[in-house]
Amino acid sequence: MVRSPVSRVVGAFPPTSQVLVGIVSIQVGAVLAKQLFAVAGSMGVFALRLVFAALVLVLIWRPSIRIDRRALPVMLGYGVVLAAMNFFFYLALERIPLGIAVTAEFLGPLAVAIAGSRRWLDGLWALLAAAGVVLLARGGGDLSLVGLLFAVAAGACWAAYILLGAALGSHSADGSGLALAMVVAGVIAAPIGIADAGSALLSPTVLLIGLGVALMSSVIPYSFELEALRRMPPRVFGVLMSIEPAVAALAGLIVLGEVLRPLQWVAVACVVVASAGATRTARPEV
Repeated sequence: MVRSPVSRVVGAFPPTSQVLVGIVSIQVGAVLAKQLFAVAGSMGVFALRLVFAALVLVLIWRPSIRIDRRALPVMLGYGVVLAAMNFFFYLALERIPLGIAVTAEFLGPLAVAIAGSRRWLDGLWALLAAAGVVLLARGGGDLSLVGLLFAVAAGACWAAYILLGAALGSHSADGSGLALAMVVAGVIAAPIGIADAGSALLSPTVLLIGLGVALMSSVIPYSFELEALRRMPPRVFGVLMSIEPAVAALAGLIVLGEVLRPLQWVAVACVVVASAGATRTARPEV
């Protein structure tokens, strides 16, 4: 099979580095997005991220618009979930620190990892994650409960994103399915962003930073993660991804000056350990 230039560049990185690059890239994108909120608003940035990501992914993968009938509902659903996940995440990010938003959002993939299990060990991971959420909510400071709920809603969408992503992968061997789904997400996001931000979206500076957000938050991490999943066991991938809440908290602290209270750092640690534990001890699929 002939690989695209993008696939060859991404494939030059070792699998572990691919995952780490994706994690850092997403948090850099979130930092850029939050700094842009003051000019374009959370919904304006939401639209810029998805519209630019759709344009770039279409240019990279050049997907065919001839879609199999069985794949069409999956692709449309994937696009809707992508839009909803980013919508709720940016509403959360507008109200609460980055580290807390990502930690709460991470409950989605954790739920997917332990759903349907009756093992006591998975129950322990669920309790540890629940303790993390309680500590986030009661960790002190002026934490917005609405923002926390938006982050949890984004996590629920992330869970659906994972399940639909697996289904989409069975219908698409490369990134063409993702590109078309991102177009759907962009079509949903564009009118919302225009209604909220208006002419602010026409500023060259805003457009340039919006492109940076799209590249760092969507194009780069999705490309690296897709390649990593082809080259390492899903369990190892999941364990590596579990450090994302901690990376987000550090990015918020170093770049945005978002200082978390001690109990909130403990909450982040609880979710990280629960996610890594649930992934590491999961029973292999038959």
